Amino acid sequence: MKFINVGYGNMAAAHKLVAVVSPDAAPVRRMVQDARDSGRVIDATCGHKTRAVLVTDTGSVILSPLMPETIAARIDGKTEEKET
Repeated sequence: MKFINVGYGNMAAAHKLVAVVSPDAAPVRRMVQDARDSGRVIDATCGHKTRAVLVTDTGSVILSPLMPETIAARIDGKTEEKET
């Protein structure tokens, strides 16, 4: 099982991720709000701005302070350690 750092030492199972998207679009914001209302949000931002939304195969939504490109590079195995 491979884990990836989604920001500030928080880890997520790479094989459970379905999508990594930007939080700027209205449908993504609605999805995050619906998940928050039903208790399926995992906030890994540690109080920082959400820059990526990770959707899992279980329906959970993970909020990350990292850019989607950074997370994609970590999933692909390329090391990109920039936190912002």
